[in-house]
Amino acid sequence: MLKAGIVGLPNVGKSTLFNAVTRSHKAAAENYPFCTIDPNLGVVIVPDARLAQLASVVGTPETVPATIEFVDIAGLVKGASRGEGLGNQFLSHIREVDALIQVVRCFDDPDIIHVEGTVDPVRDIEIIMTELMLADLESVRRRMEKISRDVKRGDKVAVLEARLLEKYDAHLNSGKPANTLSIPLSPDERSLIRSFFLLTDKPVIFAANVKEEELAAAATNPRVEAVRAYARTHHQCETVVVSAALESGLADLSGEEAAQYLKELGVEDSGAERLIRAAYHILGLRTFFTYNVRQTRAWTIHEGDTAPKAAGVIHSDFERGFIKAETVAHHDLVTLGSISRARETGHYRIEGKEYVVRDGDVLLFKFAV
Repeated sequence: MLKAGIVGLPNVGKSTLFNAVTRSHKAAAENYPFCTIDPNLGVVIVPDARLAQLASVVGTPETVPATIEFVDIAGLVKGASRGEGLGNQFLSHIREVDALIQVVRCFDDPDIIHVEGTVDPVRDIEIIMTELMLADLESVRRRMEKISRDVKRGDKVAVLEARLLEKYDAHLNSGKPANTLSIPLSPDERSLIRSFFLLTDKPVIFAANVKEEELAAAATNPRVEAVRAYARTHHQCETVVVSAALESGLADLSGEEAAQYLKELGVEDSGAERLIRAAYHILGLRTFFTYNVRQTRAWTIHEGDTAPKAAGVIHSDFERGFIKAETVAHHDLVTLGSISRARETGHYRIEGKEYVVRDGDVLLFKFAV
């Protein structure tokens, strides 16, 4: 299962947000730096209204949602790349996740210590990203040194690797994260880059953390606007507004109670749910559905997976003996109201081994082993 790591400076709301998305109180959320030392790991349900809609149409009593893993990682401080604070430990934990959610404090509260003394979201982002880029630069240069003899001998793989490393060295040294380096890559080059394990090559989302009473007007909050502008300009990524304290409290309520409370605040939906869906998407994950007499279920695949790959998520025998997949788009099935109607109108299709599964497909696999 792919993992999204929650990162940021100490005391910005990381552990509180982790408790909200995991609907638990696993992570200590105290008003002092480094109250989190060892990472907290939680399995998170991916909110998807399509699941209940489909279950209603096909008449199954149970639903099983898709899930991903979130990791609450210790706070990072200036100098972490040189081992300050929990730097080395923090960086090793980041290497183990597949995407980053950087929590950025966008609220004032004299009772909650800020390690830098003042609230400045852009400065805080730059502290984190600078430390990650410095760690990446060190990794790149160590690797260049390691392969230098092979490069001198003319080893083709080493020469190719050295050229890539030089590009990343220059890019990182200019203050830009690895995931914004845009160069045409061959399959061999992509494979090499993955082996570099660069921290700033991971996809990122920014979570702008505001107070509960500031949530409804977050669109005009200057600090939130600054985070969004910085994210677009420097990282080409999304910003999701959350109130970690509010979301942690909502986790103890029923779905109906939480929705009513948000409505009273003038907020349409949960920031934690939007964040989960955004993390699922940037991890390159997509959802297909199956159903039987007992349950309707959401399954997770990677974008671009073929029908046999999707079948293999259910059971390896399904992939090995794949014959065909009967499929209909979720939207079409819910709109039409039944499989029989989907067949009559030509929306129900038979697909073979080359079919690339689309997000929201409802699938029935035929196989023989």
